[in-house]
Amino acid sequence: MIESELLTVAYPPLLVFAAALLVLVLPRIAGYAIGALSLAAVLGISMLAPEGQHLAMESFLGHFEVVPFYVDDFSRLLGIGLGFLGVCAVLYAYSSDASRAMTAIALSYVGSSVGAVFAGDWLVLVFMWELMALTSTVLVWHYGGDAVRAGFRYALLHGTGGVIVLFAVAAHYVEAGTFVYGPGGIANGLPALLAVVGMGVNVGFIGLHVWLPDTYPRPHFAASVFLSVYTTKTSAFVLYRAFPVDAGSDLAIYIAYMGGLMSVYGATFALLQHDMRALLSYHIQAQIGYVVAGIGIAAAAASELAAAGAMAHTFNNVLFKSLLFMAVGVVIFRTGEEDLYKLGGLWREMPLTAVAFGLGALSITAIPGFNGYVSKGMIFDAADPHYYGVEEFQVLYYLLWLGAIGTLLSFIKLGYYVFFHGESDIEVADAKPGQTVAMLGLGGACLLFGVWWQGLADLAPLAEVHDGVIETIYPGGETHLFPYSFSHLETAAILTGVAAVTFVVVRKPLSKLDLPDPATVLYPAGYYVGRWSMLATTELYAAVDRIVVGLVKRCYWVGDNPVLAVDAAARRLPVVDVEDRRPADGGRPSTIHLRTSIGTAILLLTIVLTVVLWLLVG
Repeated sequence: MIESELLTVAYPPLLVFAAALLVLVLPRIAGYAIGALSLAAVLGISMLAPEGQHLAMESFLGHFEVVPFYVDDFSRLLGIGLGFLGVCAVLYAYSSDASRAMTAIALSYVGSSVGAVFAGDWLVLVFMWELMALTSTVLVWHYGGDAVRAGFRYALLHGTGGVIVLFAVAAHYVEAGTFVYGPGGIANGLPALLAVVGMGVNVGFIGLHVWLPDTYPRPHFAASVFLSVYTTKTSAFVLYRAFPVDAGSDLAIYIAYMGGLMSVYGATFALLQHDMRALLSYHIQAQIGYVVAGIGIAAAAASELAAAGAMAHTFNNVLFKSLLFMAVGVVIFRTGEEDLYKLGGLWREMPLTAVAFGLGALSITAIPGFNGYVSKGMIFDAADPHYYGVEEFQVLYYLLWLGAIGTLLSFIKLGYYVFFHGESDIEVADAKPGQTVAMLGLGGACLLFGVWWQGLADLAPLAEVHDGVIETIYPGGETHLFPYSFSHLETAAILTGVAAVTFVVVRKPLSKLDLPDPATVLYPAGYYVGRWSMLATTELYAAVDRIVVGLVKRCYWVGDNPVLAVDAAARRLPVVDVEDRRPADGGRPSTIHLRTSIGTAILLLTIVLTVVLWLLVG
């Protein structure tokens, strides 16, 4: 009972929302300290809260059962990651001269993301999902300038995706009769299809991803740290809620292959970027592609290894992706330059930032000894048809290989041109102390979970470590995985070697390429489709309005002038030969007289209308 009451008071999103308000009214250092403490509390609650439903209501709005706070291994894992990153991100924002207003908005965004992670039903999830879209849009807008237009495009896409998710949840309720999460995820059929499309916007499905490179390079660089994590990682987690292990959905294989294509597409266009944050934004898509692939494999083949790998890689993404945005943000902060080709040799001027970048780059590229190697290896193994996977995923396995090579190439390129190529012709200071602590804290976690991989496996749901190996259950029975086996190290060495040799070959031609992403056609296409459909709708409405108004006016005129109306109608009959009426000044009078009294005219009209009505009813 005491535990329940404590959790009611310590509902994680509520703590962060309260801290956001305090950041606005307290002195700067006190407000930021409260913000960091609120996220430290999220981290602590995630680790210590008992598993199960909390704050559940059986009659919300008199009818619906809701579970605002639900703790299981999945929400616990992501809550730990989001809480730890949040502390580091607030410290980084404080040292990066971010305004209190920006940080307050960012904390509201974080709170909505945490609320989505700990939601135990689809109704609460939709509320937090929409709040997440709203607060992230305002966070982009706050910076002004180009960020305003980008934020508007961002809002349109995420608003549309949110509406589709809402439709999916409504359709699920019709099928299941409840909003509370069930073991099978979202209902098959229409709810699952709508969920894939709506959630696909947030996780960056190909064609729906254009908001990533369009939006994240534009706001304050400290805002980009928050943005780089909370929407995509939370949404990948929610996608797993919709399609859990052995969900039996017909869309599972599609989801898996979409993930593989995302890993290749994102890495390919990252290679072509000049803007550092745009490059990192494309790699959000690429790395979430691995997560999506793992979710699809888990749902299609009941692979607990794939699910564990997907959730572990989501957790690792929280760490190394935010670290990379921090390191690049410091470079922008100190040099004022966003184009990686205009930099070089900065490792001498900014050694701490170079080390932080190196930790993040080694993690995201899955180099042995770093956390990305462990989680990405689990997904590779789950997809390998000759190892643990199934034949349907053979092509997917090679797509993931291509994505891994592209990732290595991208970060060799970014590190080379920013930190090692040539000599720096500017003297700049290194990261501020707060920025350094935040970056090295995240980098240390990346290294920790790469070396002490058993700790990561213990956190990952559906995976347990016994006697130095990961034990999970697969369709073929119990299987063991040791990440640092010879075969795993051999695979990592081959990927690294191929990427290094390829970079030497393509480095110069690559620097001259500047190909646009074909998916950006979505924006002008959306503009013109929206414009012409609006014009078509308004013109159609105007035409109908003119016809209806004209008809009503004629009816009124007939009612006021029945004799003239009958006379005018008679003149239009082809069988009646009527000469034009002559003027009354001595001209020839009309040869036909249809004048009658008002009563007779009304009687005639009543008879005609009665006959018409009788014919219609008959």
